[in-house]
Amino acid sequence: MELKNRKEMDPQFQWDYTHMFESKETWEKEFERAKDLIADIQKVAGTLCESAESLKKGLDTIYGAFERIELVYLYAYLHKCGDNGDPEYQDMAARAIQLLVSIETVASFVQPEILAIPEETLKKYLEYDGLKTYRHMLDDIARGRAHTLDAEKERMLAMLGDAAQSPSDSFEMLESVDMTFPKIKDENGNEVELTHGNFNVYRESRDRRVREEAFEKYFGEFKKYLNTFAAMYSGSVKFDTYFADVRNYDNACQAALFGSNVPVSVYEQLIEAVHSGLKTMRRYIDVRKRVLGLPEIDMFDLYTPIVEDVDFKVTFEEAKELVKEALKPLGEDYQRLLDKAYSEKWIDVYENKGKTTGAFSCGVYGVHPYVLLNYADTLDDAYTLAHELGHAMHSYLSSTTQDYVNHRYKILVAEVASTVNEVLLTKHLLSIETDPKRRAYILNHFLEGFRLTVFRQTLFAEFEKRTHEMYKEGTPLTAQSLNKLYRELNELYYEGAAVNEMMDVEWARIPHFYRAFYVYQYATGFCSAVSIADQILETGNPSNYLEFLSLGGSKYPIDELKVAGVDLTKPEPVANALKVFEETLDEFESIVLK
Repeated sequence: MELKNRKEMDPQFQWDYTHMFESKETWEKEFERAKDLIADIQKVAGTLCESAESLKKGLDTIYGAFERIELVYLYAYLHKCGDNGDPEYQDMAARAIQLLVSIETVASFVQPEILAIPEETLKKYLEYDGLKTYRHMLDDIARGRAHTLDAEKERMLAMLGDAAQSPSDSFEMLESVDMTFPKIKDENGNEVELTHGNFNVYRESRDRRVREEAFEKYFGEFKKYLNTFAAMYSGSVKFDTYFADVRNYDNACQAALFGSNVPVSVYEQLIEAVHSGLKTMRRYIDVRKRVLGLPEIDMFDLYTPIVEDVDFKVTFEEAKELVKEALKPLGEDYQRLLDKAYSEKWIDVYENKGKTTGAFSCGVYGVHPYVLLNYADTLDDAYTLAHELGHAMHSYLSSTTQDYVNHRYKILVAEVASTVNEVLLTKHLLSIETDPKRRAYILNHFLEGFRLTVFRQTLFAEFEKRTHEMYKEGTPLTAQSLNKLYRELNELYYEGAAVNEMMDVEWARIPHFYRAFYVYQYATGFCSAVSIADQILETGNPSNYLEFLSLGGSKYPIDELKVAGVDLTKPEPVANALKVFEETLDEFESIVLK
């Protein structure tokens, strides 16, 4: 069926942009006013250190301008997401991005100027009640004193920043633009060209020949350029290490985690805890092998569905009610917010020509979140609705509780609320579903969440840790040494599966490796969410969790999670989640191996 144009779609299932601005004309007027806000920020430069009152006045001006300009930007951005092909929206978005870049550039003096205030003087300033809103932000900036250099050295490091992006930029151009892939034969014997997008589809094929051919030819192309990928990744590790060294961090991992004030022990404990759960992963691999009827299971067999297709059609109207019912444990106030999201058109539901693919939730401070879906009436789409509404409620409660400067939460907690909703939906479906095949489908959905988010992302995290250690110890990061390390990790994490030579090169296709020590947060977020959902279901009391959702960025993320009953500085959250993985596998195995 051919996709409709945006203007042909039912507006009932589209965003209401008037909650941000009454019209495009109103937006244009605010866009023009925003230019004056940038000029106001320029006048503030040099005044922040004069007194506590001057600091408050300056920060009020700066963050007031950011709040208004962000709204201008998001209005344009969300219009473009609805139809990326519309020239008017393209123009609006381009102008809005320029405006955003301008204010960020003009305001770049803020952090250095605050750090120029003597430590004791800043402490006295913070006693001033007028700075109460800014205390956490100022404390966070002050934390960086030990890792901040003098003005000239900071200038030189800033000049190096653009060059430091070269490994990542080179990876993106080679992997996304220059590389092409050969053709394979699909399930019907037709020749089709492999792409980054359809590789995942063919990797999941029920025809083993198809998934093996897709695997071999896709990774075969990466193998052709493996020395180049190794040189690019090695360059990225060298830059990580250089910046960590010159800023007086113990290592690149500590430098990366410092921004969220996360101890390196959290990273190390995650790896250690997941290692202790690998015996259950081996069981899962064995179950997969037996269900698929294979004498040996290869790495390319890990993605094909092992539960026969089940009829799980879920319309959007059904999904809304299903999600509401599943999230009842979160309380009446949360239910009312779901009704608000449904009735006030927070959600853009169906696909149209030019619409951004996938799904997301975009918080808009002072308004409400805007959720994008491309709903296609499947159970996975219902899960996506629950997931994005988790983000939306986190953003909404943070925005309505916190001042603008404190409303934005850190990445470490960003996936918690969305995953809590998915876990609660899984638990609800299992509480009402009696058909064995459908139960197996739901259980496998949950098991795959663990495999891909906890085990796989922790494998990536361990790879990053060890490559940076190898470089520090003087071991060259070559194609051979990286392949060897990646094979060792795959053999450890997926013991029981055959790790062939082609799988050794998978590290070369992972873009996240160019943003080092980031992916561990997917695993900790998933484990935190499983623990929180279980606590809510056991106690029937969501109050601590709702308080967590209201904190925004007013505390450090580790401390925010403690409010929700999760202490990532201890091994229990990950260990408890892995116990849930084992219990889920127990039931799944009892159904599929009858």
